[in-house]
Amino acid sequence: MAVVRPALVIAALAAFTLRAHAEDRSVLLNCKAMVERASKAPSAASEADLTRCRQVIREWALRDARTTVDEEGKPLR
Repeated sequence: MAVVRPALVIAALAAFTLRAHAEDRSVLLNCKAMVERASKAPSAASEADLTRCRQVIREWALRDARTTVDEEGKPLR
């Protein structure tokens, strides 16, 4: 029992950490393309995929709004 509890704690922390990593910009571009295709042909993607992609797009919009430098580290303003 003493070994099981730390293993569960480590597994839970690993799950939260893996979820916290931001997707790279290619995921954003793929999601934008998927949402665009779905707007033209509604049966192009599942609703779950579209919901996930819309969330990714929202997260990137919020992240970009808080960012003061571009991907190369140059100031935006």
